[in-house]
This record gives sequence, structure tokens and C-alpha cells, in this order.
Amino acid sequence: MDLSTFDVALRVVIVFGLIIFVHELGHFLTAKWAGVGVERFSLGFGPKLIGRKIGETEYLLSAIPLGGYVKMIGEEIGEEVDEDDLSRSFTHQSLPKRFLIVAAGPLANFLMAFVVFSLAFAQFGVNVPIDQPTVGGVVANMPAETAGLEPEDEILKVDGVAVHTWEELAEQIQHSNGNEIDLVIKKANRGQIIAATVTPQLRDNPVGGQVYVIGIERAFTNEAVTIGRAITLGAEQTWLWTHLILDSVVKLISGEVSTKELGGPILIAQVAGQQARLGLDYLLRFTAIVNVNLAIFNLLPIPILDGGHLLLMLIELLIGRPLSNRSKEMALRVGFLVIVSLIVLVFYNDISRLVS
Repeated sequence: MDLSTFDVALRVVIVFGLIIFVHELGHFLTAKWAGVGVERFSLGFGPKLIGRKIGETEYLLSAIPLGGYVKMIGEEIGEEVDEDDLSRSFTHQSLPKRFLIVAAGPLANFLMAFVVFSLAFAQFGVNVPIDQPTVGGVVANMPAETAGLEPEDEILKVDGVAVHTWEELAEQIQHSNGNEIDLVIKKANRGQIIAATVTPQLRDNPVGGQVYVIGIERAFTNEAVTIGRAITLGAEQTWLWTHLILDSVVKLISGEVSTKELGGPILIAQVAGQQARLGLDYLLRFTAIVNVNLAIFNLLPIPILDGGHLLLMLIELLIGRPLSNRSKEMALRVGFLVIVSLIVLVFYNDISRLVS
């Protein structure tokens, strides 16, 4: 899809704005449902760019586009609340209501991911792998590219053994044990039969262990799906990406994955721009994935994030009384330092990628 730079940037801004809006809307609507007064609803942090007050709530667009916030009555530590507003104060609500208000933001992002995935499947169908040993894509700087393989080429034989399915092709490549193999290929563009020689390379397998590969990707065909099937696939994809992202977080904490792999707003904007150029279906799926990412990040047990507030509430439940203001302030300071350190790290990684 040929999109101008302005069109791509506009789509990226809309995507990020919607993701943040949905998150904060989750907090806002749940607070209203619980009878809590909301003073401000802001997209962005810092100085106000534009704003309008409707009823008791001021709706803002702020200068720093790295998130947003909902300011409720009595939410801040040590905040004085008028006698008339005590019943509408956040801190004077029951523990279950406060827990639900805080959890509603990440839950809204999970819900948006499910809805967007489902819409994408309903509108654009699902990609189904082709059983034949047909090349769907060629990885740069790998043996297949060097040997001249191209998308839509069909591999007929490996070391003289005929292959009829992608699984048979993969099996023959594994049997090579890294030794040179001869391929018989039917070219897609001319239909001629040619021979090529490749040497498989050992690479990490995403599902564990290592495998020999030559740098080709499987071909897919697109199939339309019913609304019911689209909803099922939307739920499956939301769960799949939740599992994958949680697994990545665990590996980061354990040191199995380097912190150099972390990306911030710059990287996400770059990838979003790439997906926008590929088409609306790619951008929708990426939007759903970012929603899952944001939900999980906000649920991390770091004070200042939603997960940190939920952790403090769980401690309150266990000890049978609210934590002191001093304890909350100390926790928030620690959380603030952690988040600032994380922001510095991801921006450093993003800038390093740009420079390199």
C-alpha cells in the first residue's frame, strides 16, 4: 500500500491515541459506576494544550504524549476532601470497588485487543498455511537467498528425495545435520526446473531447542471466516499474545533475554508505521498486540503503575487495614525511580537502534 509519510504518521497517532483513550476510559467509566467523582480525564501528561470542562470533569489533551490519567476525588495521598464529597471520594470506597476501578484500565485494553483481533479476522479472513513445499518468503542473508530461491518457487526434491509437503521438506533439511544439500526447484515465474545447492544453518527454534534452516518461510493462503469463527480466533489470539508477552517478561527478569531487546515509544512507532504501510489488516493486528502489551505492562507490581496499586490493596486486604500514608509515599517513590530507569533504558535502546 502506497501511503504518504503524513498518512502513516496520522494512522500511528490515531492508534496510540485510541489505545491510551480506551485504557483511561476503563478507569473513568468504572469510577463513575462506583459513584466516585472524576476531576480530570487527560490524554497525555504535563501542561494542558487544550481542555474543556463538562460537569465536574475537565477533559484535557496534554503536552507529553506518553500515556494519560484519570484524576479522581480523594485519590492522592493525604488529599483533603470536603465533607460533602467523602461519599464520592476514591479512598473512601470499599476495597473491592477500588480494586475494580484500578484494574479496569488494563482490562479495557485486553477487551480492545479481543475486539480488534476479532474485527480483523472478520474483515480480512485468516491466513492458512499451504501444505505444498512452496516458498512463501526468503530471509535475507541466508543460504536460500544466496542460492537464488524466490517467493512462490516450489521445492521438488532434496538430495534426490521427492518432497510433497512442507513437513517432508523440513524433515529432509533436518536430516542434513548442517551438511550441503542439493535442491531441485520449480521456478514460479518461468516454470523451469533448476538445481541449487545450499548449506543449512543451525538456528534457535521459537518453540525451544535448535533446528537447521535454509532461510525460507512457509506460504499461506487467505480464507474468509464466519463472525463466530472470527470471535473465537480473536479470543485465541488475545490469549496467545498474553502468554507470549508474559513469557518474555519472565525471561527478562531471569536474564534469559537481554534488556537490550526492550523497545520504547520510538521503536513501537517505527513498527506501527511499517504495519500501516503494509495495510489496514496488519495495522489492526499490531494495534491489538500493543493493547495486550500495555495491559500487561500496567499490571506489573510496580508502585505507580496499576499493578503496583493493586499490590498495595492486596497487602491492605492481608493485614486488615489501609497502609499508612508514609508507606504509600515510600512505595510510590521507589516505583517512580523504577519507571524512570525503565524509560531511560528503552529510550537508550531505541536511539541506539536508530544510530546503528
